[in-house]
Amino acid sequence: MSTSTGTRRTNVRAALFTAPLVVLGVLGTAVAPAGATPHTPHTSHHPAKSLTCRGEGVDRDALIRYRTSTVIDAPLSTIWKIQTDVERWPSWQAPVATIERLDHGPFRAGSAFRWTTPVPQTPTTPATTLEITSTVEQLKRKSCIRWTGPAIGEGLRIDRGVHVWNFTEVRGGVRVSTEETHAGEQIESNVPLATEILGQGLEGWLSELKATAEARADG
Repeated sequence: MSTSTGTRRTNVRAALFTAPLVVLGVLGTAVAPAGATPHTPHTSHHPAKSLTCRGEGVDRDALIRYRTSTVIDAPLSTIWKIQTDVERWPSWQAPVATIERLDHGPFRAGSAFRWTTPVPQTPTTPATTLEITSTVEQLKRKSCIRWTGPAIGEGLRIDRGVHVWNFTEVRGGVRVSTEETHAGEQIESNVPLATEILGQGLEGWLSELKATAEARADG
């Protein structure tokens, strides 16, 4: 990956947390990864059936939501290990600056991790670092994960984020589906923009997960 490409992805992923404060022109154009199936976000109070993990999904009434998926040509065990070995996220996700597991042992329901991502300067805010504390609420090994938590930075805040992942073996590999919702007064001041930037972040995450898993499978 070139330095310019890594910087661009960092800015896009970091900006998803500063939703109403960033103009899309600064971020560039989001391109869905090959094989991805973006889902048109719902902004009504009665969205279509959402992804779940052990019966629990994203926030039903959240105004900001995005869902997408991609097929990864790699073993499920490889994809699962990459996604759940959170302490190694910075090695394949450029936007993740630091990460710390807050518990020990296998990644499971109840596991928690704190991670940071740089937030670039915007026309209305200085450059800063956003801290996200995620707690795994539900997990089924090699099937699904659901975590929740706030994201807080100087002058920036998401009160509650809920993120669900599903992993399903299909012809050609594994379909990885993800859905996330954000809630909070600050980001809800511009729902369309917040939704667009959240979508860019999730597409980028899936793209990097796909590239990393397929490279390991080929190796």
